[in-house]
Amino acid sequence: MHILLLAPHPFYQERGTPIAVDLLLQALVKRGDRVDVLTYHEGEDRDYGPSVTLHRIRAPQFIRHIRPGFSLKKLVCDAIMAPHAMRLVRAHHYDCIHAVEESVFIARWISRRTGIPYVFDMDSSMPRQIADKLPFLAPLLAPMRAMERRAIREAVAVVPMCDALADEARHAGAAFVEVLRDISLLPDDVPFNPDLGFRKSTGITGPVALYIGNLEPYQGIGLLLESAARVAATGHDLSVVIAGGRADDIAHYRTQAAALGLSGRIHFLGPRPVAHMIHLFQDADILVSPRTQGQNTPMKIYSYLDAGRPLVATRLPTHTQVLDDDVALLCAPEPEAMANALIRLLNDKPLAGRLAGKARQLAQERYSRTAFEITVNHLYDHLANGV
Repeated sequence: MHILLLAPHPFYQERGTPIAVDLLLQALVKRGDRVDVLTYHEGEDRDYGPSVTLHRIRAPQFIRHIRPGFSLKKLVCDAIMAPHAMRLVRAHHYDCIHAVEESVFIARWISRRTGIPYVFDMDSSMPRQIADKLPFLAPLLAPMRAMERRAIREAVAVVPMCDALADEARHAGAAFVEVLRDISLLPDDVPFNPDLGFRKSTGITGPVALYIGNLEPYQGIGLLLESAARVAATGHDLSVVIAGGRADDIAHYRTQAAALGLSGRIHFLGPRPVAHMIHLFQDADILVSPRTQGQNTPMKIYSYLDAGRPLVATRLPTHTQVLDDDVALLCAPEPEAMANALIRLLNDKPLAGRLAGKARQLAQERYSRTAFEITVNHLYDHLANGV
């Protein structure tokens, strides 16, 4: 098949959705499909071979450093992406358009004019994401949901990344739903390199809870810091290491940590390559995902499961679609509850070992690259037979 893939974000960058698009492209190349990718002006070029061509939108003036989630910067870039996508459609014969996130509205507009079917790659519920980030837009939630439901109904297939989004798609009348989950990004049989961990550089010798990811408000870093303050107040020795985030976010949370009296216990590493993740895990005692908002499961959860370390996560649908009490210590999204969970793992080594072992087994059975490729093949075999 010849596919136009719309990726409305900086590509490539080492964060959730761009990583998922990278995995999808690798799977499509392995299938033998041809793909034209249209993405933003920011990002790192990647070579997938002759079957993939990367196109970038014209760089809008003053639009730089585009962050995850809804923003006015993204709206400007999407407005530039729409006519560029139509020009590509007029220049090539595409069998389908694979539209990631909000680019589905571009794909629907093109489909109505050309008849080219589109796939809705649904990484989140966009109306809910917008309302969470900009509460003053809550009155527009109903019409935004109606627009999303129309895009779902007219898609030849909807590809949600978790069960909650799959349920929404089915409820909206999707013609075909294929859940394409994220996977563990940890390589096999990589020897530990202390230079790529964090203990050597920070000098930490005691137990550590590790968070990896961006520092957007929905990730719950404030909750994690408040929980760490409660752990410290009980006399337990626990440091928190945070890998990821922009400089301004790090400065904000460093100030909060100081206000909580945690300056010596909180260590910000800044962004680290995905290839370093396995070494960070091996230096950690506990992994933590304090997310407080959203439905989609964070991509890091799949690597967390595969890491051989016990996991603490908030008991919210964003986690419980994948995690249960057999593989993680789940807690209410409150500082006291998370502090108690951290203390429990510090004190109960057999429990920590059981959770880590069962988590790794789950990751290797269900969230591997092989499982991802099987799902992509099933989806595109279905499209090839029906398009």
